[in-house]
Amino acid sequence: MGVPQIGCPCATCRSSDPRDRRSRTAALIQDAETTILIDTPPELRLQLLAAHVGDVDAVLYTHLHADHVHGIDDLRSFSNQRTAPLPLYGPREAIDHIRHRFGYIFDPGVVPLAGTSKPRLEAMAIDAGTPIQVGEIPVLPLGFRHGHETVFGYRFGRIAYVTDIEAIPDELDVHLRDLDMLVLSALWWRPHPTHLSIPEAIAIAERLGATRTILTHLTHETSHAELEARLPVGVEAGFDGMTIER
Repeated sequence: MGVPQIGCPCATCRSSDPRDRRSRTAALIQDAETTILIDTPPELRLQLLAAHVGDVDAVLYTHLHADHVHGIDDLRSFSNQRTAPLPLYGPREAIDHIRHRFGYIFDPGVVPLAGTSKPRLEAMAIDAGTPIQVGEIPVLPLGFRHGHETVFGYRFGRIAYVTDIEAIPDELDVHLRDLDMLVLSALWWRPHPTHLSIPEAIAIAERLGATRTILTHLTHETSHAELEARLPVGVEAGFDGMTIER
């Protein structure tokens, strides 16, 4: 629900530490020529403005939940600049759901009135374990469970981004070895039926042995400073606007 959470008087929601202001989760993967956006959360416009992003080459969706999808209309700022539709990729059930939920975007029968526009997007389902290429960036989608849904994590060379998962099955470990950086979701210290807890995420980080593991999708149940003080070496808390260069 983001931090501050609506109506909550807790210490994290009242914190003056800017790292405790957490919008819904998204990320950018960039090289010199290509920019990939992961997910379109409700705060997407503000996130893109803060990051000075003027264009993206593709969007990768992790799954269909509202906190990862509902900023999709802000993609019209990019599609209005393009001659071809902006490509979207993700698990089949997420792509099908997005096409249905945002029918005004994907229904060719919905034609904008003169002087108006709608996002021009091309939504394409991809398969877990089958690599794709976006510009110069290789993308390996990996499938995980998240309640009743499939969620995709993505590996880009020696970087992986994995959010909203219940566990990482042992058979997928081979695809998450030899990483310089693993971005991994961690909700809070206690168990949750469809998300990793912070202790579970730490255990996975230790198992996989990435040079750096950065926790994301955090909640108001722990402040950034408190979490950083309790994390082991090699594991750190992410924050809005965090930028890592390689």
